[in-house]
Amino acid sequence: MLDQVEGRAKHTSIQHRLRFGNNWGGRRKGAGPKPKGERAGVSHRTRAALASRYPVHVTMRLKEGLPNLRRRLPHRVMREAFEKGGEKFGFRLVQYSVQRNHLHFIAEAKDRVALAKGLQALFVRIARGLNRLWERKGSVFADRYHSRIMRAPRQVRNALLYVLKNCWQHEESVQGPDPYSSAAWFDGWRERLPREMRGEGPSGAAHARTWLLRVGWRRSGLLSLDSIPGAQPP
Repeated sequence: MLDQVEGRAKHTSIQHRLRFGNNWGGRRKGAGPKPKGERAGVSHRTRAALASRYPVHVTMRLKEGLPNLRRRLPHRVMREAFEKGGEKFGFRLVQYSVQRNHLHFIAEAKDRVALAKGLQALFVRIARGLNRLWERKGSVFADRYHSRIMRAPRQVRNALLYVLKNCWQHEESVQGPDPYSSAAWFDGWRERLPREMRGEGPSGAAHARTWLLRVGWRRSGLLSLDSIPGAQPP
């Protein structure tokens, strides 16, 4: 093909992709560590840098075949673990939700290293407690945790609603705050909780220190016990 450029003929070349047979060299598709369990694992790429002013939404899944976490004794084991290991190494567990086979945390950390160290210590403590309860040995959690850094007030508000009302996502009918979460201790509900719905004893969660978790998210309105995760705030 000829193009006229400044009065001269210019040939433009067209590159064709060459197809090779079974050659060696280079990274093969599917190479590298494989995810654990039946579900797709969390990416093993380097995690994003974390600034101390940003909260994080963390999700961790259990191995297949373990008992339901939404029972009184497993929940008591985890609350004890939260109380003893929820604030270490510059890491703070601020809110949590316990589902049948996974956990949701809203957390703060000094940086990415503090988040990893704090979560690792907490998961080890939880696993040991659950193994004692279930009279078993071996790993409890399926893979790496998933984390999402939250940088905006609306993002934090949506995450709080999603975590504290996560039982709704799994089609569970719960009247009032979810008893298997920190919702009964949460002070950001629009409604005043009746005395019988308020949490007794320590929740195991730490007090928030970031502006986004203390003040920022409230600018879009407090949460309602009737709110649906994913819906727009009033």
